[in-house]
Amino acid sequence: MSKLGLRSTFTTLCAMLLMGQALLAQASLPDFTELVEQASPAVVNISTRQKLPDRAAAGAGQLNVPDLEGLPPMFREFFERNIPQMPRTPGGGRQREAQSLGSGFIISADGYVLTNNHVIADADEIIVRLADRSELEAKLIGTDPRSDVALLKIEATGLPIVKLGKSEELKVGEWVLAIGSPFGFDHSVTAGIVSAKGRSLPNESYVPFIQTDVAINPGNSGGPLFNLAGEVVGINSQIFTRSGGFMGLSFAIPMSVAMDVADQLKAEGKVSRGWLGVVIQEVNKDLAESFGLDKPAGALVAQVLEDGPAAKGGLQVGDVILSLDGKPIIMSADLPHLVGALKPGARAELDVVRDGARKKLKLTIGALPEDGETLAGNAAPGVERSSNRLGVKVVELSAEQKKSLDLKGGVVISEVQEGPAALIGLRPGDVITHLNNESINSAKTFTEVAQALPKNRSVSMRVLRQGRASFITFKLAD
Repeated sequence: MSKLGLRSTFTTLCAMLLMGQALLAQASLPDFTELVEQASPAVVNISTRQKLPDRAAAGAGQLNVPDLEGLPPMFREFFERNIPQMPRTPGGGRQREAQSLGSGFIISADGYVLTNNHVIADADEIIVRLADRSELEAKLIGTDPRSDVALLKIEATGLPIVKLGKSEELKVGEWVLAIGSPFGFDHSVTAGIVSAKGRSLPNESYVPFIQTDVAINPGNSGGPLFNLAGEVVGINSQIFTRSGGFMGLSFAIPMSVAMDVADQLKAEGKVSRGWLGVVIQEVNKDLAESFGLDKPAGALVAQVLEDGPAAKGGLQVGDVILSLDGKPIIMSADLPHLVGALKPGARAELDVVRDGARKKLKLTIGALPEDGETLAGNAAPGVERSSNRLGVKVVELSAEQKKSLDLKGGVVISEVQEGPAALIGLRPGDVITHLNNESINSAKTFTEVAQALPKNRSVSMRVLRQGRASFITFKLAD
């Protein structure tokens, strides 16, 4: 065979190989068409109407419509043509209708619909638009702001419904698909994979979010997240963004959480969650070393609320909770998820580390209060003591301050000088209750413990600032 023939044959083989690879890659990707056809009819668009007076509208960042009376005809005509006029109330004040678009999905043939709480919050009227473009006014059955779940009811029968899946069976890397109304574009479909499970977000302590890279934008909120079996495994709720649009990080409420909330809202009209009555913080490398742990893990108890379930069960400040009912606490955020899922009155077993030794505690879970409890107190002058090693001056707490802060001891910083205290960010007014795992009952005790601190080893200190307790660590150099 000639060189030209060999070259032609080689080129043909390469082309066939590339085509084969492309076909193989295409064949390995999931086909979502059947899933979308079956699931889309149960996905709905949600809009809300809220009548707001002028001041509220202006406060919400809307245009402040000028008074047109008294303007020259030319300018008055311009404003009337370009600025929509709001209807006047009987009292003469203007009102406007604020509309927000979101998504939802039907979970029962008789008209129960799940969506996000923030989609329908403060609405005077909720409109559900079905796949056939018909619109029905929805009744709000109940909401749970802590999980951002809302349950609606529309008066209809024989409605298409979604299949419900088990979010706990999801695996990281698994394909998932979202259907919703981003920017009002009904039944938009986006797909991606599960990026992580059990994510905690700021101010969202009771939801172990599913993180995905599915494109979610304004209007997708409240819509379903499907697995490849066509089952809803989550409610698309939030995105991480710096631009206002999708940046590759989206978060969904697991269906196990959402359905538990929905069932309670349907039965009781409210949601009850388990509660320990503690303030916890993350255990970093330095804290792990100071508390004698092999590795950073668990939830460090920084504060125990008086008469709460933890206090009655013997949990103490400085305990590190490693597991609850045998379920490990890797990150401190794991604890609220597990406790919140328990019913008030349930018995739970905690595995804790106290003074370097492991200990088991059994206690009764309480009910999460409607409003969070906070501790507050201000420092008052007293007899000053000084510790040259840390560079702070402290005063003893008065009886009134101890009562207001629910403390049996502790000292308050009156002055921060140059030294380790300034470097770790201590401020006047901070209250120190523990130092190097020892309780501080007086200024004298503080001085003695501070003078005996080890060098070149992580040392922990428990500090209350504006009623909020946390442990910090530092090292003293030679």
